[in-house]
Amino acid sequence: AGAAAEARFISSAKGKGLFATRSIRKGETVFVERPVVASQFLWNALYSYRACDHCLRALETAEENAQRLLGRSSLVLPHPEQCSIRKDLHQQCPRCQVTYCSAECRQAALEQYHQVLCLGPSHDDPTHPLNKLQEAWRNMHYPPETSSIMLMARMVATVKQAKDKEWWIKVFSQFCNKTANEEEEIVHKLLGDKFKGQLELLRLLFTEALYDEHLSRWFTPEGFRSLFALVGTNGQGIGTSSLSQWVHACDALDLPLLQREELDAFIDQLYKDIEKESGEFLNCEGSGLYVLQSCCNHSCIPNAETSFPENNFLLHLTALEDIEAGEEICISYLDCCQRERSRHSRNKILRENYLFTCSCPKCLAQADDADVTSDEEEEGEGETDDAELEDEMTDV
Repeated sequence: AGAAAEARFISSAKGKGLFATRSIRKGETVFVERPVVASQFLWNALYSYRACDHCLRALETAEENAQRLLGRSSLVLPHPEQCSIRKDLHQQCPRCQVTYCSAECRQAALEQYHQVLCLGPSHDDPTHPLNKLQEAWRNMHYPPETSSIMLMARMVATVKQAKDKEWWIKVFSQFCNKTANEEEEIVHKLLGDKFKGQLELLRLLFTEALYDEHLSRWFTPEGFRSLFALVGTNGQGIGTSSLSQWVHACDALDLPLLQREELDAFIDQLYKDIEKESGEFLNCEGSGLYVLQSCCNHSCIPNAETSFPENNFLLHLTALEDIEAGEEICISYLDCCQRERSRHSRNKILRENYLFTCSCPKCLAQADDADVTSDEEEEGEGETDDAELEDEMTDV
């Protein structure tokens, strides 16, 4: 069976879109995609959300994961055999001690970018240029995190290590590019008012840590801003969790009714307790660049959605409806609550976060609705913060 979807150019205003090449049934996986580059968020890693340094697979067992999120080391999970974490396969880089979920991931990282980025014995040295860069980024980009300077570092390192540098530069140039004005807006969005003057500081630290003459354009003020905007516009949130994997496995167990009810009640209570303790930060989180997924346009009535059911960076795009051959495949950049709001409110969020106004069928049908939001919407207007967007992006 050939690919079910392909990217096509729509127009200079819309850029590319993803289209079905054959009919796709509701519930079908349209594709599974591996990112060209991915990276865990820096605060997420700092707060001991332990993930494979390459594929972001959660490294804690489901029980350890639950204990940490609850702040209770005595918690025991039933059905431990449903946990998919294999600690016997974990490996570390012998030089800098970052951890991988397997020999395959350690090797893949080494071959693609890790030779350049390996800190060796300096991994705890605050004066190392890469550590200075990460520290500066953390101080500008508090949780909820939406992007990572390390994604850009891995892009540079990938090109530096590659035999065929042009091929990789071409891969990265496929991602949607913005005009200079739009780039300014994205930088502003990612760094916020407080730090908008700090892009130059980041660029200098980035240059000190990673400069390469083959890529000299990426280190100029314009080129760095473009790279920053590319990651800000195309980065897809990734979320992994050994606990949610365990929950899915438990849901699939064939149990006698009473045991099923007990287990469901236990899981519900567990999530309530965790929410009190850790809020919405349940997952190992990071972001990645996906060639196909980045071509998916937004719709307020999406016919597909992304998820990470394999507990790593492999992105699954699943059809929410039957999709006919030739039809555009769209995902939603808004979460369920945001999608129910008025057209005016939805577009306010989309303009602020993604710099476009939506013209999906739902928005066109509501085009004549008044441009004021209802009273309760007015009150809720300030509440749609990045945390909600981020949550939606990283649904596991």
